[in-house]
Amino acid sequence: MDGVPTVLNMIANSLSTYQKRLPHKVDILTGGAPPPPTIILKMEELGFHVRHIYGLTETGGPSTSNLWKPEWDGLPREKQMEIKARQGVPSFATEEVDVKDPVTMESVKCDGKTLGEVMFRGNTIMSGYFKDLKATKEAFAGGWFRSGDLAVKHPDGYIEVKDRCKDIIISGGENICTIEVETVIYSHPGVLEVAVVARPDDHWGQTPCAFVKLKDGVDVDGQEIIEYCRDRMPHYMAPRTVVFEDLPRNSTGKVQKFVLRAKANLMGSLCYQEV
Repeated sequence: MDGVPTVLNMIANSLSTYQKRLPHKVDILTGGAPPPPTIILKMEELGFHVRHIYGLTETGGPSTSNLWKPEWDGLPREKQMEIKARQGVPSFATEEVDVKDPVTMESVKCDGKTLGEVMFRGNTIMSGYFKDLKATKEAFAGGWFRSGDLAVKHPDGYIEVKDRCKDIIISGGENICTIEVETVIYSHPGVLEVAVVARPDDHWGQTPCAFVKLKDGVDVDGQEIIEYCRDRMPHYMAPRTVVFEDLPRNSTGKVQKFVLRAKANLMGSLCYQEV
């Protein structure tokens, strides 16, 4: 079966009275956003075999996948779930997939740290945007299709999508990947859903703002979420604002971050007392 991470989250967090361990393995493909390792682990415990795929409408749909290696079977479960959130093995019809510096067009180091943009080449890539020559030229600048997704490349060649270029938060000169912050917040036992966007800040430029939906019956305040993050990541990456509400989604289940960014912009800069 197929399901975006939102669907996986619904299954993993459904009422225990509805959950029954499957009598056989069910393969489930997921994409549209990097699935949180916490959700993958819950799905695996229910008997699903999760495989992450990645692509865009412009690349003809799923163009890379996570091909599991036998040597990973012996790794701790938490590490296995991290690896399952990666991609990078091209599909049969995809000619090339790479992570490149968007300015120099050089491939990034395979160190799992250096950020670059995911780029594609091949005959499944679109020929251009309909009646939009300017957008087409920008998308194919340098001879590759630019996905708009930021990623790192690991030593084994697998890529790990970190964020959309437009979603990256620049705080005090440091790049903060919203997906990394979301992954930590998702691991909080009381959190059902989360999306992180930039909030303007007069001192730092931007700071992370987390929109969180809690599980039914959970009583958690924003400061607890902030402290939870600070215990698990550098303090500058932790959100400074936490808003509890339902997340806006489109018809395919993707979180509409542009709506949340607009809300965060309306909040204005944090004042000293709030920090």
